[in-house]
Amino acid sequence: MIIGYNTNGLSNHCAEDGLALLAKTGYRSVAITIDHGWLSPRDPDSDTQVQQFKHFLQTQRWSSVIETGARFLLDPDSKHSPTLLNPRDSEAKKRIEFLKYCIDVGVELGSDCVSIWSGIKPSDISFNAAIDRLVKNLKPVVAYAEQRGIDIGFEPEPGMLIDNTGRFDRLLHLIDSPRLKMTLDIGHLFCLGEIPIRNYIEKWANYLVNIHIEDMKSGVHEHLMFGQGQIYFPPVIEALRDVGYQRGVHIELSRHSHDAARIVKESYDFLAPIIEEALATN
Repeated sequence: MIIGYNTNGLSNHCAEDGLALLAKTGYRSVAITIDHGWLSPRDPDSDTQVQQFKHFLQTQRWSSVIETGARFLLDPDSKHSPTLLNPRDSEAKKRIEFLKYCIDVGVELGSDCVSIWSGIKPSDISFNAAIDRLVKNLKPVVAYAEQRGIDIGFEPEPGMLIDNTGRFDRLLHLIDSPRLKMTLDIGHLFCLGEIPIRNYIEKWANYLVNIHIEDMKSGVHEHLMFGQGQIYFPPVIEALRDVGYQRGVHIELSRHSHDAARIVKESYDFLAPIIEEALATN
């Protein structure tokens, strides 16, 4: 298991400075949120930047994942729109094409997976109709991932159509693909009462390709700095160790970018010793 950081918590840093900050702190993995200034498909120099990232990752011998949850990247008027649940096919296609771009970037960088989510259910359709729409639009994304040889890490997200692991399980029964795996967010489990967390790590061990981690309070979907929520982390890390998880454990504090220089270091200083102790006592 490798300690990493999600670049959505570095949105006030340019890519070069943000990666340098992580490197000097001691991180060895990065969850790259494709965003303005961070490999955006709208950047005319994106191909060059991808190669720069690739060189950096290879030089540092880092692992990586690709994250797709940037705000206002595809639509300047709506935070995460369009999603795979958009009622207009032309709009949903924008998300599909964006995810295919992210898959291409992930393959070029040698990333472990491309992490995605469902989007929020439109208020004017039923849950079952929304599931049908999600499956329709997700299938070409998964097929493209199969073609390119990279995993999709689907993340259950509170407030979205697929909000918990039970609904992710339903999705697995509707899309049969060895490339459809899971991004598991530890805080989300705690927020939604999917506890003990160890049980869920054990249940989904064979699907885990990406871990998000942060503190959180029960019933409140707010990503908090370690120590500000209610999660006790040593048993979580021990559970990941026990199931043989060896990939990135990525700290996700997207609303802390304004204080990233401090938060990056304090997060590392909190989590790294817990991981080191768990691995040392294996």
